[in-house]
Amino acid sequence: MNSFWFYPLVLIAGALQSMGVSMNAQLKSVLINPWLASLVSFLPIVIVLTAIWVCQPQPLPNSNMLANMPWWAPLGGLAGAVAVFLGLTMVDKIGAGPLNGMVITANIIASICIDHFGLLKMPAHQASPLRMIGAILMVAGVTLIIRN
Repeated sequence: MNSFWFYPLVLIAGALQSMGVSMNAQLKSVLINPWLASLVSFLPIVIVLTAIWVCQPQPLPNSNMLANMPWWAPLGGLAGAVAVFLGLTMVDKIGAGPLNGMVITANIIASICIDHFGLLKMPAHQASPLRMIGAILMVAGVTLIIRN
């Protein structure tokens, strides 16, 4: 696949993610319990991924692959669950714009650090002055959105 198409797909995913926060807020307003709302929010994901896995179970890891897996590798979903839970409990208090702006800005800053230091076994990419300026502009932009 031509890498050009990755960018529109990522933009679509970002738009869907911002919509998901609002959808989850509505789910919480109906179900009241934020823990139940988080669980219900994740159920369709589990069902769809289970169905896809059952249809296409290959490749499966062998014991050597599992033994070499970092202990923290399976926790990525938990990191996403924290974002979902905080989103559905806070979006109605601060608004979708500030919430998503802060999440995305924190994501950018953390990603620059991960890239720069090669954390989590990622290839290192220097935190160039342009990347740093971009992060500063993100913080400035979110500050303007929050100050409404």
